[in-house]
Amino acid sequence: MSYTGPDLDPPQPRRSPLRRPLTVAIAALVPGALLGWGVYAAVGGPSDGGGGGGTDRAGGVRTSPAPSSSGPASPTDDAKRPAGTSPSATTAKPSASKSAPAAAGPLEGKVVVIDPGHNPGNFRHASAINRKVNVGTHWKECDTTGTATNAGWPEAKFTLDVAHRLRTLLEEQGATVKLTQDDDRPYGPCVDERARIGNEAEADAAISIHADGSGAGNRGFHVILPGSVHDGEADTRAIVAPSAELGERIAGSFVRVTGSAPSNYVGGGTGLVTRTDLGGLNLSTVPKVFVECGNMRDGEDAALLTDGAWRQKAAQGMSEGIVSFLRG
Repeated sequence: MSYTGPDLDPPQPRRSPLRRPLTVAIAALVPGALLGWGVYAAVGGPSDGGGGGGTDRAGGVRTSPAPSSSGPASPTDDAKRPAGTSPSATTAKPSASKSAPAAAGPLEGKVVVIDPGHNPGNFRHASAINRKVNVGTHWKECDTTGTATNAGWPEAKFTLDVAHRLRTLLEEQGATVKLTQDDDRPYGPCVDERARIGNEAEADAAISIHADGSGAGNRGFHVILPGSVHDGEADTRAIVAPSAELGERIAGSFVRVTGSAPSNYVGGGTGLVTRTDLGGLNLSTVPKVFVECGNMRDGEDAALLTDGAWRQKAAQGMSEGIVSFLRG
């Protein structure tokens, strides 16, 4: 997910009122994780990687070739906003890909909605995904195509792969898991529908999976938290605190399991960013966060994102954070 897309205006530099308490909170929650990152940087990375030390965390990671794409991906960050628009504002009935019956486990009775960002077929439906939908405070485009690695592997393929891995892990813990899309529809769903799917499922937690499309040299993951919004149809006041806790726990687990550092370009080193411009968060009535797993446009981050072993770690980090949040 690039900051240049229609639902992704660049975050403003002003300090969020939640930033100081969030920074303190994550520091309190994950001292072990941050210590683990320091050890990681010193010895050169996770066990399945090679050499390389210091801050070069991706330099020695063994990677698999980038999976092939079934269609063209966005060649630049700007391609996340396809050409052409439509004034249509009709919305489809929310639907979700349901999980298999939940196994017995600590999350039995809990519902988690996973939102794999974008859709592999979005690029074929520029007019449909450019139509405007009401995101509570204003109107924005339905969706975007997402970004891609420089080699052409699309974000939408990445998000689905990680979503499948995360679903399996959560189901093993007993959770009922629903996906907002599973490459089972031509495009979308739109950002407003993605929020409604979580709301109508009465999810105990919802997570939207993305990868960023920022400039080369910008590296690391970050978790986007909803800010306080009370305007039009958007009212996030009830979910701000639990979403912050969910995001802090995911960020801490993500550091510890993947060995990846928090973003070096947003979040001030905390791995946490508060946003009030995203319809998927503003329209949510359940605890929800976005996870930007890394920057697909940076070669070293892309080496991680295209490695199946690392994607499994990313899913494991998210899963452990969600389990921690739901178990209290």
